[in-house]
Amino acid sequence: MKAVVYHRYGLAGVLQLEDIPKPTPSDDEVLVRVRAASVNPYDWHLMEGKPFLIRLFGLGLLKPKDTRFGADVAGLVEAVGKNVAGFKPGDEVFGVCRGSCSEYACVTQSKLAKKPHNVTLAQAACGGIAAITALQGLRDKGRVQPGQKVLINGAAGGVGTFAVQIAKAFGAEVTGVCSSRNADMVRSLGADQVIDYTQQDFTKAGHSYDVIFDLIANHSLSQFGRLLNPEGIYVGAGIGPGGSIVGFLGRAMVTAPLMSRFGSHKFIILMAKITPEDLGVMGNLMDSGKVRAVIDRRYQLSDVPEAIRYLATGHARAKLVIRVGGAADHDSNG
Repeated sequence: MKAVVYHRYGLAGVLQLEDIPKPTPSDDEVLVRVRAASVNPYDWHLMEGKPFLIRLFGLGLLKPKDTRFGADVAGLVEAVGKNVAGFKPGDEVFGVCRGSCSEYACVTQSKLAKKPHNVTLAQAACGGIAAITALQGLRDKGRVQPGQKVLINGAAGGVGTFAVQIAKAFGAEVTGVCSSRNADMVRSLGADQVIDYTQQDFTKAGHSYDVIFDLIANHSLSQFGRLLNPEGIYVGAGIGPGGSIVGFLGRAMVTAPLMSRFGSHKFIILMAKITPEDLGVMGNLMDSGKVRAVIDRRYQLSDVPEAIRYLATGHARAKLVIRVGGAADHDSNG
């Protein structure tokens, strides 16, 4: 089968389209014939293996142990392991796995859900990492309630476009921070106010919020804290300028806990966990039309390096979809 792989760490040029053996599902896995995938910053961080610290978590010190690329996936069930329940060959599914940028991929049943009826496979492929991050950040960590004021920093990105819609679905008043080129799109997703960061520093605008969902990490936690109402909650899910995972871990393990302990505000750094329950929640939100996947660009499997280069510029809006095999979509929202 055709698959995008990388045999060494590096920039997008290390990605290659190769013929590799078709995988066989284990007892708890589902073999999916991939029809669409989508890419995330998570994918390129693994590809680059930077900073070196992340290689200590089973990735491989000098070269990747697992050469397959991609995570978000949607397609048709080809076969199931003997312990799998709830899925059968022919089912349309979506979820998260390793090696989604390939013709076939094995997905653990705990990271898989059935595709919503009113959603294309291309849209469903966007409902993994970014969508679950937005859901868990706002619902579980931010505990967003109707009538609350929510600021989303990075509202035009993969997580941000889902976050704007989810916050609105929860009944919040939403302010999105993005560039001028994306302002109309963010408004179309339901944002009540949009702040153009190229024209205005939102940390000095004089507004306050009950929840801040920060997907960029381009300001200090103390700056964000000054924008929070009493008992307000900051939720951070962005790596930050330069992709510093060391900085991310520092905020998560030191700064945020200390600031939460000695003040009235709560500072939380989110690391989302993919669950079948939350994939189901996202599926229902998308099926009902309350949330939609916004697709910026579509690529063929052979063009994944180009997609990653575009994603790495930081100017991609919403989601980038990889078409695999037959037609994956007939949608027009992007």
